[in-house]
Amino acid sequence: MKNRVLRDIAFGLCGVIVVVLICATIMEKIYGTTFVTMHIYSSPWMVCLWALTAIMALLYLIKSRIHKRLITFMLHCSFLVILAGAFVTHLCGVQGRLHIREEEGAVNHFVMNDGLAADFPFEVELVDFELINYKGSLAPMDYRSVIKIIDGGEVIEGEISMNNIFSYRGYRFYQSSYDRDGKGSLLAISFDPYGIAITYCGYILLLLSIILFFFQRGSSYRALFSNPLLKRGLVAAVLLMCGAGNIHAEELPRALPKHVAERFGELYVYHNDRICPLETLAIEFTSKIYGKPLYKGLSAEQVLTGWFFYYDSWKHEPMIKIKGGEVASLLGIDGKFARLTDFTDVRGYKLEKAMELNDLQLLQNINGANEKFNLISMLSVGSLWKLYPYQDSISDKVTWFSLADKLPSTMPDDQWIFVKSSMNYVAEKIAQRDYEQILYLLDKIKAYQQKYGGDGMPSESKYGAEILYNDTNITRPLFIFCLTVGLLSFVLCCRAVVRGRKMGRTESVIYTVIVAMLFIYLTFHISLRGYVSGHLPLSNGYETMLFMAWCSALFTLVIRKKFYLAIPFGMFLCGLTILVATLGQSNPRITQLMPVLHSPWLSIHVVTIMVAYS
Repeated sequence: MKNRVLRDIAFGLCGVIVVVLICATIMEKIYGTTFVTMHIYSSPWMVCLWALTAIMALLYLIKSRIHKRLITFMLHCSFLVILAGAFVTHLCGVQGRLHIREEEGAVNHFVMNDGLAADFPFEVELVDFELINYKGSLAPMDYRSVIKIIDGGEVIEGEISMNNIFSYRGYRFYQSSYDRDGKGSLLAISFDPYGIAITYCGYILLLLSIILFFFQRGSSYRALFSNPLLKRGLVAAVLLMCGAGNIHAEELPRALPKHVAERFGELYVYHNDRICPLETLAIEFTSKIYGKPLYKGLSAEQVLTGWFFYYDSWKHEPMIKIKGGEVASLLGIDGKFARLTDFTDVRGYKLEKAMELNDLQLLQNINGANEKFNLISMLSVGSLWKLYPYQDSISDKVTWFSLADKLPSTMPDDQWIFVKSSMNYVAEKIAQRDYEQILYLLDKIKAYQQKYGGDGMPSESKYGAEILYNDTNITRPLFIFCLTVGLLSFVLCCRAVVRGRKMGRTESVIYTVIVAMLFIYLTFHISLRGYVSGHLPLSNGYETMLFMAWCSALFTLVIRKKFYLAIPFGMFLCGLTILVATLGQSNPRITQLMPVLHSPWLSIHVVTIMVAYS
């Protein structure tokens, strides 16, 4: 068969696979994962399509004499080995689940993913299950199961957690979930002794090939690094569209003076499964409701306390951001912002009947509006204000109570009276505008929190770091600044190329200083977030995008002298990644690390990918 024909067949089959995968993704949204897995991903015709593609690709590689370039051939073959491992797993692998409970004895079977039962060549018994929470919090940090393997006369004990797999005789046990009473554990089972080994060999071969690829003689990378200047210029036309709106004097809703509201922000609150400054709750609340951390020049603390102490004034404010024109129509509003009073009329809650519709996008927008309505309701009745810790004298467990919670009968009378009356007394002084007395009462509440908060209270340094983090978070205007600098420096570079010279020394120094300042700020911002959260800030989209911006700024500084357009491209990339970070969530929360992410591989995995992207 001719080389050209082999090439067309191999790449044609790759195109077919891509189209099939696109269709499968769409069908998965409609029919579900189980249907697509059975009829597409694991179907015999899909396996044959993969096998035919692999065979034709291998024949094309041999026919093209790629095997004479050993490292390149190794690189391609590594994918074939990985695919072979997947095929062996498909033929011989078994996956399922095992549900076991304490004191219910040993079991010798598990349920496969197709619903059929399969037998172990041994027995498995749950000795102990433990749910480990973060200190001073109800957020789970890890799940831990201790199991006993009974294999004939031999007894083996093993421990399984979210990032600790237990293996025995080719069977791999993964911690999946647990029973709510803490007495049972759900384990994922995998039996695939051959496919995993082959797949891992493929990945090792891939890694080795990539490393050797950079060192081989005649590599294009050597030529690239020896001559980094672009030989062909890029012609770009960029139009900036700016509009200036009319400025009208706006009537502000009632709010506390800024210095008083800021003192509220210095209180501790149990929020998002951790103890943090109330300022953090205020910023997240305002950003969630309005889309920005400020409203008409009022700080987030003024917004939060305004909704609580001046509810009648704020319920008429058009500050609830609504997504989707259909939801706006249901609420009877013209723009993007609704008032709290727009959600109800004489017939009741306006969005209730629309929740029965089958339009997925509409339901998502309705759920978003419902969430904001409920969030304001929780704040207004006080259930969002978990300000008062109580340490049980028997279990030493610390629980934080809100203004609306029912207090335990074991709470001492003096604490009970303080929790029930302190915020009412504050509200009374607010009505009297006695701000000095308000500040005194807030100091009393904070002293109560520090006295009864227990070991889970953040240290003074972490508390101060979070306040500093909130006050210095400027990622929203930062992406505009980066994109603007990138555009200006790109225009300057193009102008210099047209004139047949390089960028002037003065301009080069100025842009280098700007990139250095950006790098320093991102380093400071990411370090603060990591210190406050207690783990490397690489656990969600916002954090990974910020890290990618940091990598881009670093590489821009390193290669700016060798690569002529490093600064324009670097600033563009920084701006775009920070933009993506801010688009995902108006103010992404700092959270406890999920149990499944408690692994050093997380940091290595994310860092490698972000560096590669940069």
